[in-house]
Amino acid sequence: MTAENESRDERKTPAPGKGVPAHVVRSDELLAGRRQLLIDHEGQVYRLILTRNGKLILQK
Repeated sequence: MTAENESRDERKTPAPGKGVPAHVVRSDELLAGRRQLLIDHEGQVYRLILTRNGKLILQK
């Protein structure tokens, strides 16, 4: 096995605690027709904004 093959194998191995697939939420379902969404995370409020160009911005 070459060093290149070994590094490829390492990338396939999930990091500890990361083997569970992430939960996927569609942005249109999350925003529910709105342009902004407030998210409370550990007492901090974040704003998720949908831009005119269809991009998402997360602001603290």
